[in-house]
Amino acid sequence: MTSDPASHGTPAHPADVHDLIRVHGAREHNLRDVHVELPKRRLTVFTGVSGSGKSSLVFGTIAAESQRLINETYSAFVQGFMPSLARPDVDVLEGLTTAIVVDQQRMGADVRSTVGTATDADAMLRILFSRLGQPHIGSPQAFSFNVPSARGTGAITVEKDGAEPALRTFEVTGGMCPHCEGRGTVSDIDLSALFDDSKSLADGAITVPGYSADGWMVRVFAESGFLDPVKPIRDYTAQEREDFLHRAPTKVKLGNMNLTFEGLVPKVRKSFFTKDRDALQPHVRAFVDRAATFTACPGCGGSRRSAAARSSRIAGIGIADACAMQLSDLAAWVRSLDEPSVAPLLTTLQALLDSFEEIGLGYLSLDRASGTLSGGEAQRVKMIRHLGSSLTDVTYVFDEPTTGLHPHDIRRMNELLLRLRDKGNTVLVVEHKPETIAIADHVVDLGPGAGGAGGTVCFEGTVEALRRSGTATGRHLDDRATVKAATRTPTGALAVRGADAHNLHDVDVDLPLGVLVVVTGVAGSGKSSLIGGSVSTRDDVVTVDQSPIRGSRRSNPATYTGLLDPIRTAFAKANGVKPALFSANSAGACPSCNGAGVVYTDLGMIAGVALPCEVCGGRRFDASVLEYRLGGRDISEVLAMSASEAEAFFRTDAKVPAAHAIAARLVDVGLGYLTVGQPLTTLSGGERQRLKLAVHLGDPGGVLVLDEPTTGLHLADVRQLLALLDRLVDSGRSVIVVEHHQAVMAHADWIIDLGPGAGHDGGRVVFEGTPADLVAARSTLTAEHLAAYVGA
Repeated sequence: MTSDPASHGTPAHPADVHDLIRVHGAREHNLRDVHVELPKRRLTVFTGVSGSGKSSLVFGTIAAESQRLINETYSAFVQGFMPSLARPDVDVLEGLTTAIVVDQQRMGADVRSTVGTATDADAMLRILFSRLGQPHIGSPQAFSFNVPSARGTGAITVEKDGAEPALRTFEVTGGMCPHCEGRGTVSDIDLSALFDDSKSLADGAITVPGYSADGWMVRVFAESGFLDPVKPIRDYTAQEREDFLHRAPTKVKLGNMNLTFEGLVPKVRKSFFTKDRDALQPHVRAFVDRAATFTACPGCGGSRRSAAARSSRIAGIGIADACAMQLSDLAAWVRSLDEPSVAPLLTTLQALLDSFEEIGLGYLSLDRASGTLSGGEAQRVKMIRHLGSSLTDVTYVFDEPTTGLHPHDIRRMNELLLRLRDKGNTVLVVEHKPETIAIADHVVDLGPGAGGAGGTVCFEGTVEALRRSGTATGRHLDDRATVKAATRTPTGALAVRGADAHNLHDVDVDLPLGVLVVVTGVAGSGKSSLIGGSVSTRDDVVTVDQSPIRGSRRSNPATYTGLLDPIRTAFAKANGVKPALFSANSAGACPSCNGAGVVYTDLGMIAGVALPCEVCGGRRFDASVLEYRLGGRDISEVLAMSASEAEAFFRTDAKVPAAHAIAARLVDVGLGYLTVGQPLTTLSGGERQRLKLAVHLGDPGGVLVLDEPTTGLHLADVRQLLALLDRLVDSGRSVIVVEHHQAVMAHADWIIDLGPGAGHDGGRVVFEGTPADLVAARSTLTAEHLAAYVGA
């Protein structure tokens, strides 16, 4: 390990033991007895190639143990309602303080969750309007789109000795629009998208996702007693059609079970149309787009609120108007209010809205559905509540806080991280961007490689010492690119006309085909609105983003990419048995753990325990299956290989071309370190995106859209990504990349820059042309930063 003794802890003198977070013998995931001593009240950045163990150390060890210890301070009763956390695999963890994790997990996809409700800004506005709004309509809940109006009777205890609870009539006056129930949208369903009326239930008439002919959902319809399962839908009687489509929930008996039968239309509405569209899985979103037309609620105009809530105003502005404002404009409006009676509320609300602007989110509005925020936006929204906190000696843990940020915005993020430090807090940041590494007081570089080749500390010390260290991070810290001297000639163009989604101002633009196109601009400038709204929805366009991958903890890269299929076939052919034996989810599963590899023990309020299965030793397969070999390896040994090992294995030891091709694609996208049997639930957003990209590498032709593919990539891996993008274009693909990384911009054949600012200050194309022309023009923020990056 390389280190800088003089700067091991930023303070000049040897740090007192109480000024350090000591981690000794950390072994979570791929960590190999890691020892680090981190200075408190300093900014420490953790670097290293993807998969080197950064998250295992920071999140899986330090933050996890801090949160576990905090949970243990609560009573057993309270702990019963909290998630149970196991102690990390580490020998010594000392000097921990309260850890606040600010990660990139997407915010709840509940359609009722907005930026306003997620940050308490909506609650403060409701109080403000209940005090100052005219006409006065009631308490804060009268302005809430999540509280319906209701009238009922209930028992209320009267506080007199010996008095019986008295029945009282109560009335709840909420602000929910009764027409859309506070969702802001209504939908009409195209019945032809729900079923094929020429077929019967038994023949698979229902075409809704999840409604297979032999599945439980359809079985309730077929065995309800109300419908003939073998009669085509078009031949139903009027009563049968009414029951099939609209029957109210009715108890029915299926065998020994009591279940509820409900008409298809209300069932589909509840299952699919009450959720935020942008948060749905792609195949479900495609179904929803086919089956329904969402329009703004005619009752509330999309504001979600009742007529009474909309009628009350302050200085001519209603609460719906305020929530629809761009936050920078809303902050200015609140600042203009001079009402001594609510001065403390205005001060607090003003500080909150100013925080949005400070963190680069002034382009959002409070009525923006939280499920539509990107991972980077979600992380910055979570950060807001901590900026004004008076707490000190807290450990803040960040996961790549620069994700989704234009180089212009990274400076502002850096200032916020330093501000948290300067208040007396410890700030731990997992990051790849050199701009953020540069502000660190202390750097911990993990590696040297990824997966099994990582998990050790290669360097600790200052940024300057890192540059001299010779580690992969140190060698590439000052990497710079040059703009292309010659660019490819387009083979055509994808025309976009009149794009006006969100903040776009009737944008007309032609995206060249057959070349590498980079779409850039500051956060909130309209990049995602342009590409997601006008390009990704077209035929022959494949979009590879960072959204979660559907699957359980049994799902892994082998199952997701289809790699397991040729592996199972090859094992079966080599041993003269059925392919199903080589699936841990099928006939070959260990009977003790059912193929999970571990046995879970629920200990109630104490953290549950997951122990390797004593029968199969965690290998997931029945002992008889492990006797079969392919290339000298059993199936569990093959699934324990990294993608790089699997690529070599299927090329040499066991020649299986189909398996080799898929493993090679995983290596191509920079995932050679991933174990092919590793649960998908352990993958980061960037790893998920690259896994999806690996699946599409074999597709011929077409347009490929990538959303920030450098997310999670180490500086040394960016070159590999650029080489991959070149191979894709040279193979006949048209590649469109939404990206902020200057090395990708410099490598483009064509750049489309949106701006000039964010929100209503953006939404326009401010530059189209080659990277060289952009640098020469220096006419936009992107141009200035790219010019500085390439040294022009």
